[in-house]
Amino acid sequence: MAQFAENLKKLPRTSHLAAIKLFDVAGNELAVVENRSGSQGSLALYNHLAQTYGAITPEAARKGLELYAEHVDDARANPGKHPHVDRLLRLLEEQQTLFIKHVFAV
Repeated sequence: MAQFAENLKKLPRTSHLAAIKLFDVAGNELAVVENRSGSQGSLALYNHLAQTYGAITPEAARKGLELYAEHVDDARANPGKHPHVDRLLRLLEEQQTLFIKHVFAV
């Protein structure tokens, strides 16, 4: 199984993004994934999922968890340590969909 760092190399670049905002079906903003140290990998992954699936659907969450690779087991063992992984685990468990809005870098 590929590791997260290897998977990231295959995803589209995100230097043009400042962040991705995540919304529930009612339009409530739930989270922001920023283009900063510590979350750039998650930004790339969420961007890729949104481009591929049109939203962060349960199917997209499943694929995202595959791409997060080794971080998934660590997230399950340490809730809160990997909030972006935790979010995908919840989406899959609850069969929810999140919608995204790109925030472009200036």
